[in-house]
Amino acid sequence: MIFVTVGTQLPFPRMIEAVVAWAKQHGRTDLFIQHAGYAASLEGLPNSEFLDAATSARLMNEADIVVAHAGTGTILACLQNGTPCIIVPRKASLGEHRNDHQFATARRFEGRKGVFVVWDIADLPGILDRADALDGSDGINPFAEERLLQAIRDFIDERD
Repeated sequence: MIFVTVGTQLPFPRMIEAVVAWAKQHGRTDLFIQHAGYAASLEGLPNSEFLDAATSARLMNEADIVVAHAGTGTILACLQNGTPCIIVPRKASLGEHRNDHQFATARRFEGRKGVFVVWDIADLPGILDRADALDGSDGINPFAEERLLQAIRDFIDERD
C-alpha cells in the first residue's frame, strides 16, 4: 500500500495529482491519500482530509512506501519505521507554503537511506515505478541519545 500524506496545514495538489495520474496509468488502487482539503476528485481511491494520530501511525506502519511533503515529522516517522519515503518539497513560489523551508529539510535528509527526494515533479512517476525496489532505513531510535541529553543538561546547569 502507498500512503500519500500532505500533513495538516495545506493541500498539495501538485504532488497529489502526480501520484493519482501515475496510479491511474498503472491501474493501482492500493493507495490511501490524506489530502488536507484537496478539492479535485479522488473517486475510487481511499482518502481522508485529515487523520487522527492513531490512524496516521497505523497507515504509516502498514505502508510499503510513503509519498509526502517534506515535513520533518513524516520523514522521521518513516525513518523510525524503516519505511521508504519519497518526499516532495513544497514551493512557496507556487503558493504551496509560506516559504521554502521544506527545501532545506529535503537537502538535510537527501542521501539518507530510505529517503528519496523529488526535486522536479516530472521525476515522481519514475521513482514510483521503482517503488517496490526502494529500501527503507534501518530504523532510528525515537529517543535522543544520552550524550545529547547530557549536553543539554550541562548547558542548563551552566545557566543556573
